[in-house]
Amino acid sequence: MIRIKTQEEIEILRENAIIVSKTLAQVGKHITPGITTMELDRIAEQFIRDNGAEPGFLGYGGFPYTLCISVNDVVVHGFPSDYHLKDGDIVSVDCGTIYKGFYGDSAYTFPVGNVSEETQKLLDVTKESLYRGIEKAIAGNRVGDIGHAIQSYAESFGFSVVREFVGHGIGKNMHEHPEVPNYGRIGSGKKLINGMTICIEPMINAGQKAIYLHDNGWAVSTVDKKYSAHFELTVAVKDNQPDVLSTFDYIEGRKQY
Repeated sequence: MIRIKTQEEIEILRENAIIVSKTLAQVGKHITPGITTMELDRIAEQFIRDNGAEPGFLGYGGFPYTLCISVNDVVVHGFPSDYHLKDGDIVSVDCGTIYKGFYGDSAYTFPVGNVSEETQKLLDVTKESLYRGIEKAIAGNRVGDIGHAIQSYAESFGFSVVREFVGHGIGKNMHEHPEVPNYGRIGSGKKLINGMTICIEPMINAGQKAIYLHDNGWAVSTVDKKYSAHFELTVAVKDNQPDVLSTFDYIEGRKQY
């Protein structure tokens, strides 16, 4: 069942989304060669609690950390660890919050130090594919329109789209209906309705789309060991244009906090 949100509920979701956006920016300030991913997790948990929210991932389905931190060929759901980030790595940071009974959820893939030209291209294309998907998140369109926009753009650069993990609705639960795949056909899937709130989150691989599950039952990596990027924003569906609730502006320096 898809739950349509009132404007008041959307504003609470926006508050969550801004806390998550600022948390990602706070983490991003510390992403330099030498820092451990466990330290980034600690920074995020402290920042979330200092801002009156609770970590949304910690304990969710048994997940034991505040952040999903996925380095290089890890696609999503990586565990923070004692691994020291190195120059040339990329690190996807996926963050969730709980505030006023609702969830926030956003992700950003950061370069560590100096990355290769091809790696930077993967990051740029994945983020742009997200924006192209968001453009289709208007009432009257369908979920497949979002997925097609993401897939067609990413694949035009020779990259591939992960199939096993998708975007989702969000509200009083972290994962609500509908699912929002990052691939699809124009005009297919659930119809988008004013007041739906969804997370759009392309996971794009530099090589093949095939992935495998780690022994911890959470993290997944590319089979060919090539890098994978992941960007996610929360969007409220509106009649004429999407209302993007979370933002990368704090991360990328367009807004201060």
